[in-house]
Amino acid sequence: MKNKAKGKKKLNIVVALMLLPWIIGFLIFKVYPIVISFIYSLQNYPILGARTFVGLDNYVRIFTKDDTFRAAFVATMKYVLFGAPSVVIVAFIVAAILNFKLKGVNFFRTAYYIPSILGGNVAVSILWVMLFDVHGPVNTVLSIFTFGNEVTINWAKDPTFAVITLIILKTWQFGSTMLIFLSALQGVSASVYEAAEIDGASKFRQLISITVPIITPVILFNMINVLVKAFQEFNSAYLITKGGPNNATYFLNLYIYDQAFQRGNYGYASALTWILLAIIGVFTVIIFKSSNKWVYYND
Repeated sequence: MKNKAKGKKKLNIVVALMLLPWIIGFLIFKVYPIVISFIYSLQNYPILGARTFVGLDNYVRIFTKDDTFRAAFVATMKYVLFGAPSVVIVAFIVAAILNFKLKGVNFFRTAYYIPSILGGNVAVSILWVMLFDVHGPVNTVLSIFTFGNEVTINWAKDPTFAVITLIILKTWQFGSTMLIFLSALQGVSASVYEAAEIDGASKFRQLISITVPIITPVILFNMINVLVKAFQEFNSAYLITKGGPNNATYFLNLYIYDQAFQRGNYGYASALTWILLAIIGVFTVIIFKSSNKWVYYND
């Protein structure tokens, strides 16, 4: 018994030593930044000069005196409420199509996934500016359907269309979400569909009454994943529209960046970060609470 106890103790020590690098990394790169950012949010922390404790003054200022924050919040909400659902819907539709045994389907799966790898890098941003230029391909194609009237929408510089341009870019990068949906669809038992066909259910009825209820846990996962990423959007707004025009695409993450690295207001930027975290948390809780009514788990 003593030998077993000693062996178990040695095993625990070995396991602890193997986990130690991860634990140290987690504490340094995750826990410490979270704690220190909250401390900074309670301070007036300029890039030059001494730090002073101000309590909740940064938060009070954000909600009562900061018109830019309100504009950034509205822009972010427009992007999230329209962009996140469009990604989930398009990803699900494409995954449903690619779930069929089509010729060359593996090529299309790879092709649709590539945009999500590229992300919002500089090359994609330049491409998007060219596509949505006043004389770009998008307006040229739209002009075909206007009976000879030339479409001259300045997508990236028009307050009405700038956020739409970024939403389209977000939707185009649905590859990762699509692959998760595709994996879930392939996990649905074929016998369920066979039973439905015997009962005379059409393909559309099978999709609505069988496929969707079975994969609702995956839908929930993708909704939250896409929602969180949409709230944290930065690259497209920074590289394509620079937050304009008229703050139409001045998202919260871009505002936090400007406060921290352009103006040197680290305390104020930290407070904005915690407010963004709270907003994401509220929406996540709402989705989780509502999932009790529409998500079905296999017990």
